[in-house]
Amino acid sequence: MNVLMVLTSHDQLGNTGHKTGFWLEEFAAPYYVLKDAGAHVTLASPLGGQPPLDPKSAAPESQTAATARFQADPQAQESLAGTARLADVATSGFDAVFYPGGHGPLWDLAEDQDSIKLIETMYAAGKPVAAVCHAPGVLRHALGPNGHPLVRDKKVTGFSNSEEAAVGLSEVVPFLVEDMLKEHGAMYSKGPDWASYVLTEGNLITGQNPASSEEAALALLKLLQG
Repeated sequence: MNVLMVLTSHDQLGNTGHKTGFWLEEFAAPYYVLKDAGAHVTLASPLGGQPPLDPKSAAPESQTAATARFQADPQAQESLAGTARLADVATSGFDAVFYPGGHGPLWDLAEDQDSIKLIETMYAAGKPVAAVCHAPGVLRHALGPNGHPLVRDKKVTGFSNSEEAAVGLSEVVPFLVEDMLKEHGAMYSKGPDWASYVLTEGNLITGQNPASSEEAALALLKLLQG
């Protein structure tokens, strides 16, 4: 199993002067679920190299067993520091793609032509496409084989409006994930705020929030292992 994991390269939280990036749990949890199952995981980002970490995701209250494992894993840290440039990645060699969230993807990956093409190519080939928390935002411009928005008429989830309001960033983000998915014709649903909630629709997997990261990776594995 060869899995491509795509992380953000964007580190500015709008005009707030604060930093953002990817959310550590949303990387670490699926990374180890996949590695422990024997998958070969390749990391990529639009700019390549070290993707920016949302500093809030490194705070004590945001730590999990997976993040602690990552902090004690020099090999994983080295892999993260040397992500491939997304434009240089040949998608044909991968069996699935996983997008961790954090606010960063709303600015770069949602608009990135290489990412959009990757999603469309993988999905059309019947390969699993998974995105968690804010990362379902990367589906914003992706089209299905029928030329319609990829998420149209599909059961999906993603970071909810109520969760965005709770972190005080509803007016900062370029778009709200829940609103965007609904506007594109998706059958959006959510679970309780901050609890794991994952939906699988064909080969599309979406998770609502950081707590959904492990379950989303397990759903991806289920598809891969058939």
